[in-house]
Amino acid sequence: MTVRKNQSALTADEKRRFVAALLELKRSGRYDEFVKTHNAFILGDTDNGERTGHRSPSFLPWHRRFLLEFEQALQSVDPSVALPYWDWTVDRTPRASLWAPDFLGGDGRSRDGQVMDGPFAASAGKWPINVRVDGRTYLRRSLGAAVRELPTKAEVESVLNIPTYDMAPWNSASDGFRNHLEGWRGVNLHNRVHVWVGGQMATGVSPNDPVFWLHHAFVDKLWAQWQRRHPKSPYLPGGGTPNVVDLNDTMKPWNDVRPADLLDHTPHYTFDAA
Repeated sequence: MTVRKNQSALTADEKRRFVAALLELKRSGRYDEFVKTHNAFILGDTDNGERTGHRSPSFLPWHRRFLLEFEQALQSVDPSVALPYWDWTVDRTPRASLWAPDFLGGDGRSRDGQVMDGPFAASAGKWPINVRVDGRTYLRRSLGAAVRELPTKAEVESVLNIPTYDMAPWNSASDGFRNHLEGWRGVNLHNRVHVWVGGQMATGVSPNDPVFWLHHAFVDKLWAQWQRRHPKSPYLPGGGTPNVVDLNDTMKPWNDVRPADLLDHTPHYTFDAA
């Protein structure tokens, strides 16, 4: 069984293996396919039209499936690798361990945001940005520049206490747990972290930055916590809702999975006790 660990608890060998698997997926071209998929859904998901990966109830099951496929791709390179998660309520500064040169590398330089250290820096020659929104071919970050503070434990707690999964109009204007976690309403959790990291993480091609996977693994963990706290609160909507993925609708781009199939993560992986 795959166990997803807090990145701060990874051993040096676990970090090395995770980075090596990322670099191999990049070298083979498989990594960029994930970036393309994510960007296509960012561009295609709209508040008044069809929406699947974002701004919609299926934000959480869609990303759960997306992460599962990516984790399986990593494990095809190294079966020992699991996706770690980044608890941004604890590791809140550019000095946190995940930004160290032996793991994800640090902040971008002030002039152009270019990440200058670690395995994904342009100077290392192994992480070209091929799926991009502009002409820049290097990984960029601007940690804490656009928004100063990452979400706090108290803010997360306030969202975990919301009793209803989602509600009409089932988009970025909705109340409910999903939209407050996604960040279009309220204290803004998920979206704010993307903006705090900056660079490619603040765009549709956000998976270009490997921290994307650690961020979404934590968002996924928060969904699991919410489910445990509200066991009688179902995924909504249940059926007959235009433009969104109901409980038993299949989710694009896949034709074999419904939100109903992804409500329980435990057949696929567990989280550590942290």
